[in-house]
Amino acid sequence: MHHELALINTIAAALGLALVLGFVAARLRLPALVGYLAAGIVIGPFTPGFVADAALAAQLAEIGVMLLMFGVGLHFSLDDLLQVKRVAVPGAVVQMAAATAMGAAMAHAWGWDLGAALVFGISLSVASTVVLLKALEAKGAVDTVNGRIAVGWLVVEDLAMVLVLVLLPALAPMLRPGVGGGADASIDGELWLTLARTLLAVAAFVALMLVLGRRLFPWLLWQVARTGSRELFTLCVVAAAVTIAFGSARLFGVSFALGAFFAGMVLRESEFSHRAAEESLPLRDAFAVLFFVSVGMLFDPRVIVERPLQVLAVVAVIVVGKSLAAGALVLLLRYPLNTALTVSASLAQIGEFSFILAALGVSLHLLPPEGQSLIVAGALISIALNPLTFSCTAPFERWILARSALARRLAQRDDPLAELPAHTEARYLARQVVLVGHGRVGRRIALALREAGTACVVVDANRERVEELRAQGLPAVSGDAAEPAVLIQAHIAQAALLLIAVPDALGVRRMIETARTLNPQVQVAVRSHNADEANRLAAEGGARVFLGEEELAQSMLRHALATMQAIPTMTRPRGG
Repeated sequence: MHHELALINTIAAALGLALVLGFVAARLRLPALVGYLAAGIVIGPFTPGFVADAALAAQLAEIGVMLLMFGVGLHFSLDDLLQVKRVAVPGAVVQMAAATAMGAAMAHAWGWDLGAALVFGISLSVASTVVLLKALEAKGAVDTVNGRIAVGWLVVEDLAMVLVLVLLPALAPMLRPGVGGGADASIDGELWLTLARTLLAVAAFVALMLVLGRRLFPWLLWQVARTGSRELFTLCVVAAAVTIAFGSARLFGVSFALGAFFAGMVLRESEFSHRAAEESLPLRDAFAVLFFVSVGMLFDPRVIVERPLQVLAVVAVIVVGKSLAAGALVLLLRYPLNTALTVSASLAQIGEFSFILAALGVSLHLLPPEGQSLIVAGALISIALNPLTFSCTAPFERWILARSALARRLAQRDDPLAELPAHTEARYLARQVVLVGHGRVGRRIALALREAGTACVVVDANRERVEELRAQGLPAVSGDAAEPAVLIQAHIAQAALLLIAVPDALGVRRMIETARTLNPQVQVAVRSHNADEANRLAAEGGARVFLGEEELAQSMLRHALATMQAIPTMTRPRGG
């Protein structure tokens, strides 16, 4: 193989074999990413035959991570991140601590020293945002409340891992066995200095992006869009994602993934954010495939033969231990059972940060080489199982609610936000509008209804939004509007209209069915972005469906009619 063709050979082999094995996996009713992982194993250094360039594959995978995280940022505003902070921040911190303790205890039982056990445990504690996004996209749940909580949770984990990766070299001398006490003072001073520098650098990057980036990059995108060149627009989007990610890593020590995420967040302020997401989608998908192929290339199949029990234990910690810890935390924070199951499934895998930390641990002589092999094996198996884990959440929820009295009590627990206050005015209890969702669309609808003097009760699964509305003295109920108990608390039986302003198509059908059962006469209006789904909702649910383009056209039409009515009638010019 000519050295100058290494990049072409790697891309051609990775994409070509991923296509073949991904197609085979899909025909076998397996997730396509299983085929991508298998393609990486076939062209990796641990199997006979053609061996792709692992270093080049890893760099291509980094581009995939950048573009995927950039796409997340385009759909995830700062407000979305702040609205889930009460569950994402404490949940991510406690869950990482619990998973680290489980992994470290297991490694200690194998006879590893403190440093190795700690690095191993932390590597098992952080999930892959890339894998999560693919799973949420497959379910159409990226823009749902549960999807935002899961993404916010993993963003907090990524921030924590940035600190770990920066601090580990300073801590390494103290974590190695046999370190004398004389060096403690110097290590302590270096540790605090490194921590202070890292926090200042991250804070400076976030401030720069939120203050300057939110103005500069949308303006730049607008200037490029004015040229009318589609290729220049696509180039601007990709260049912004990659260069901001690279610059953040070089200048501020922030990971590529987080840099790209914030790049997407600031470009979201542009009116062309939806077009930017669509234009970059093909590249994101292609490089996401390369990410999974590169993961497969790291896997040495011999570890399953040589250490089967250890591999099984690692997978159990990742898939079972982390999921149980995360689910319990979400329930303790008084979120619904389906939110707990979504977050649990989201965290039942590990990915890119785990590989980076394992490689750093080996280079610092903290983690033994077999530890890295076990981490990669656990990642490969958990990633392959993750789509199955997600698909099992809904059936498992139905099964456990049907058989467990405790689960039913958790679903119906005494939550002050799950029912309207006793002092709610009578006008909100009959002939009112029940509005499901108080996001970007729902917020505007609620404001317009209040200005028109129309009584409106909001139902939202995001507890923070409900708390904010209650603080303003507005009636709101926390919970999943597909559940009868939640709509009953919103007094749907006496409502005149049900407005559904959430994008979860599957949940919307259940909401309409539940509402019709409780109030056959209620009128229903639904927001949708998919024409086929809109037709099904209109035909099956008897709902008035507003598509994105139709919604915009009707708004512009109302504005035009109102403007023309306000203009005095003018005499037509002679000869006209």
